[in-house]
Amino acid sequence: MDQASELIVVTRAALAQLSALAVQYSFSAIGAIVLLILGWMAAGLISRWAHRGLSRIHGIDATLSQFFSNIIRYAILVLVVVMVLGQFGVQTASVLAALGAIGLAVGLALQGTLQNIAAGIMLLVLRPFRVGESIETGSVTGTIVDVGLFATELRTADGVYRLAPNSTLWNVPITNYSRLKTRRNEISVGTDGDIGRAQAKLMAITGGDKRVLKDPAPLVYMAEFDAGSAKLTLRYWTKSSDWWSTGRDLTKEIKIAFDKFPGDKLPGDKQPEQIPDPQVETRDVSGESGPPAPHGADEPVTQRT
Repeated sequence: MDQASELIVVTRAALAQLSALAVQYSFSAIGAIVLLILGWMAAGLISRWAHRGLSRIHGIDATLSQFFSNIIRYAILVLVVVMVLGQFGVQTASVLAALGAIGLAVGLALQGTLQNIAAGIMLLVLRPFRVGESIETGSVTGTIVDVGLFATELRTADGVYRLAPNSTLWNVPITNYSRLKTRRNEISVGTDGDIGRAQAKLMAITGGDKRVLKDPAPLVYMAEFDAGSAKLTLRYWTKSSDWWSTGRDLTKEIKIAFDKFPGDKLPGDKQPEQIPDPQVETRDVSGESGPPAPHGADEPVTQRT
């Protein structure tokens, strides 16, 4: 009987303790659930506010605003989870220390990826290039298709897809061939005839092309000469979108014109003299080969007629 009585007493005490714990932790559980729901709603609401606010700022890309709004949302959720753990008596200081250690380990493991993200943020903020523009760097040349946080998608002049990590585009000089609205080009022509007549011929050909801008006006000048010939340079401005096509077409027209009216003869002159054909050369003003040709187009090359 004594053992039975002791068992009953112990059982009642255990049930009473369990009941007290259940009452205590039931309120904590209900509070944790309510806190999670409110935290989830607040994280989504603040994230949307942040996204709309960042979208109104000039120069902030949509990808970048979405990225920052997601960071804010996840930061709020992590804070809510820490607060919920505090409801059950968990030491939040140790939790935050553990999260910091985990973040440090992940950062060291993903060092290259984080470097690309940092470069992507800078590219989206400063915008040295945009979608549709043609660029050239030390190792990448092509037309921008998409700019992301991790990498940039490009299409080369021969229609090849290329994915470049953002870190390779941020730490090098970038040449953007499409950013400015107008661009200058030069065509060099060698002649053995009268220089004045050859200059007039080139100006007539250039003036007949509507893509050549009137301001700044085209210019023809003698760049080089030797004992028997001179080298003239035709300098003109076009829209950046017309740079390639105008250079190719003018090179062809100059070739045809000097073949039909060689030397210092002009259209309308009688009995043109037969003298050695000119040498026609096109080049960019910087002496470089220029940007990648548009999709499906060939780059202008040096011609010897």
